[in-house]
Amino acid sequence: MKFLKVLVVVAAVAFAGKVQAQDLKFGHVNIQQMVAELPEKIAADKELQNEATKLQEQLQVMQKDLQNMYNNYMASRDTLPDLIRATKEKELQDTEQRLQGYSQMAQQSLGQKEQQLLQPIIMKVQKAIDEVGQEQGLIYIFDISTQVVVYHSAKSVDCAPLVKAKLGVQ
Repeated sequence: MKFLKVLVVVAAVAFAGKVQAQDLKFGHVNIQQMVAELPEKIAADKELQNEATKLQEQLQVMQKDLQNMYNNYMASRDTLPDLIRATKEKELQDTEQRLQGYSQMAQQSLGQKEQQLLQPIIMKVQKAIDEVGQEQGLIYIFDISTQVVVYHSAKSVDCAPLVKAKLGVQ
């Protein structure tokens, strides 16, 4: 009789575990693709491109000025006294260093601008994903764009259409 009770308890626990496992729901979404399709991302890319163009134009002006300084120096180098030649060489070196510094600061500025523009977009997508996960009763939603998830079955819910609907994107 004891054996039968133990067997019933074990069967009940196994059955409960099986029922719970069937209730687990997982979803997946390609966040990179979704973000790329958002109008806000397209506008951010355009704004970032405009900023990069302005910085590039300024860099080209600075490079042209440096080239002119160098050409003028080379044209008169042999006739210049040593002190003036050394001074002009120092000016060329300083101008080249400023140019390199500007280039580095421009790249940092673009990186910060990109982060500033993308942060609200990413937060908006994350909020929509959270809402879909809660509404659909999902345990996890995996981002398949990161290639960390090596397998997802057909039973995994593709949340992209639901998240896009939350974001108002077709």
